[in-house]
Amino acid sequence: MNIDFISKTGSQGEVANHIQANSAGGRMDVGLMKPWFNPKTGKSYVTVYTGGDAKKEESYKNIPVTNSTLRRDEWKHLDAAVMAISESRLGGIQDLIDKGLTYNLGNAMGTTVLETHDSSDAMEADMTMDGVSRGKGDRINYETKYLPIPIIHVDYEINSRVLDASRNMGNPLDTTSVERATRKVLNYLETLLFTAPATAYAFGGGTIYSYLNHPDRNLVTLSDYGNWDDSAASARDIFDSVLAMKQAAITAKHYGPYQLYIPTAYETVLDEDYEDTGNTATNKTIRQRLMDIEGINGIKVIDTLTADNVLLVQMTSDVVRLVRGMGIQNVEWQTEGKFVNKYKVMTIQVPQVRSDQEGNSGIIHMS
Repeated sequence: MNIDFISKTGSQGEVANHIQANSAGGRMDVGLMKPWFNPKTGKSYVTVYTGGDAKKEESYKNIPVTNSTLRRDEWKHLDAAVMAISESRLGGIQDLIDKGLTYNLGNAMGTTVLETHDSSDAMEADMTMDGVSRGKGDRINYETKYLPIPIIHVDYEINSRVLDASRNMGNPLDTTSVERATRKVLNYLETLLFTAPATAYAFGGGTIYSYLNHPDRNLVTLSDYGNWDDSAASARDIFDSVLAMKQAAITAKHYGPYQLYIPTAYETVLDEDYEDTGNTATNKTIRQRLMDIEGINGIKVIDTLTADNVLLVQMTSDVVRLVRGMGIQNVEWQTEGKFVNKYKVMTIQVPQVRSDQEGNSGIIHMS
């Protein structure tokens, strides 16, 4: 698993350096990295987008190139395996996509970090009878922030003998390697949201923060209520700890809607009865009781979330969003001799955790 950066001060990593060296104006057509061989003509081509409706064939052009390894149908077979994996649910990342909390970059291969601005709270309303009296003069203060744009990628290879055997036998290519590479890329992307407090990715004047290490996140002490999987912690303790998280969000001027994220060890705890009424028809589980709290729209288990950490996140774009430059792509990288062909599964995406200039955050972290 590798992560490269393109920033306002340059690039870091093999893939980022290659993109900067081989893209015009910071742009690169991924089609240039997918050469394919036509057995009918005996020639190799790349297919590039020329503009217009991306769903229409006339919007693309086949350009002859010198070398290629895979045929068009073989590329389709590998890409189908990539898409099958990339459509699987990702927990925190999938929540951002499902709720429309995304920001699409116009130039996926751009040479700068994402530059954003936030503003201070300014200006005051006055109440007068004539509307003529001049109000208090004030000016909004803007701050510039930078977000490194990562290129997340994993290498795999296809042996030429395996490729020839597939063609001779009429069998489709084995997609095990590309599936594993895709899964590793997606898992890494998910990890960016839930990395430990000590880990933050700083590059080019910006930092990639997670829910657990953003400096403005609101902290609640878990020990005040007890670890949820501790036998000494009651259902009411769990309920009260989530109420405390909601109050911390309200104090920070964030009023929902919220998503509650819990570690794996807490999953079965929430399926226990909230209270024993003696009537199974009226019993509620702890999970159901937590969902009764106004503003909590969902509870999700995150396997990559460190034990005894609970998160309450306001699901709005001013709190968190997924910056998307390029979706999951499968590209040819290089050939080593006659027998080994290198490929990469790569994506340009990064979660952006945010707060305002006053340090108000919609992230509540209980640990």
